[in-house]
Amino acid sequence: MAVFEYEFMQRAFWAGGLIGVIAPILGVYLMLRRQVLMADTLSHVSLAGVALGSVLNLDPVICGFAIAIIGALLVEQLRRNYLTYSEVPVAIIMTSGLALAVVLMSLKTNLSKTFSSYLFGSIVAVSDMQLWIMAAVCVIGLIFFIVLRRPLYNLTFDEETASIGGIQVKGLSFAFAVLTGMTVASAMPIVGVLLVSALIVLPAALALRLSRSFAAAILIAVVTGLIGIFSGLTTSYHLNTPPGGTIALILLVFLLIGISAQKLIGRYNRKRHRKERKQQRATLFIHSRENTPHEIQ
Repeated sequence: MAVFEYEFMQRAFWAGGLIGVIAPILGVYLMLRRQVLMADTLSHVSLAGVALGSVLNLDPVICGFAIAIIGALLVEQLRRNYLTYSEVPVAIIMTSGLALAVVLMSLKTNLSKTFSSYLFGSIVAVSDMQLWIMAAVCVIGLIFFIVLRRPLYNLTFDEETASIGGIQVKGLSFAFAVLTGMTVASAMPIVGVLLVSALIVLPAALALRLSRSFAAAILIAVVTGLIGIFSGLTTSYHLNTPPGGTIALILLVFLLIGISAQKLIGRYNRKRHRKERKQQRATLFIHSRENTPHEIQ
């Protein structure tokens, strides 16, 4: 394919494949833990890190990565302080991160082109260093989810029961928050800050809607994420559109198609079951008439 003739497209597809594996898995856990907005929050926090790196003449990617992890730890700590109001920590960190990003961006006037790639994603924005960071995050994430799958499963569905069962709930929750921050920050070059949550949430939303088991949800989410990313990158290349928005729209179409197909199949099955019940009642009625002795004339 002509799209793979360019080195930047090869890097983009490698990056998309790495993020497409780990982000949907993370999304399934975030949805089940009712922490979907955490991804969006940390993306805004990482933008503040990018702005800070630009102002201080440091590597924006490394700064965004570090600030995203710090933001994730703060969200988890505040979540424990506001147990009754779980959405409060998300609102606090999101507004703080966005405010800090706006202030830092105003301190340097030549950041518009740089920030457009971070906001909306860019095919050519993926450097070799960012690719290695994504690979490291993917490997760390897979090891984390495989080795700790049983404690994570228990923690996701019932923290109190997990704590009683001897699981270090606090430590595991903070580790999960750190991994969330790492994933969000590493996905930024592909889909951009504004749409990174779509890559995490949309495949998981479709998977949880269609699957009947936790393992099936993980598999469907990963497959959906990879197909959405690869098709989105290809479409973005040919149409010259931002990859973040293109990938998000394709994943949204997948979600709508999945929901519609599920409803149509459910409606068809209900009609078929009603028809079968009618046939069964008719058959029983005929048998009962046949078994009833006729009156002697």
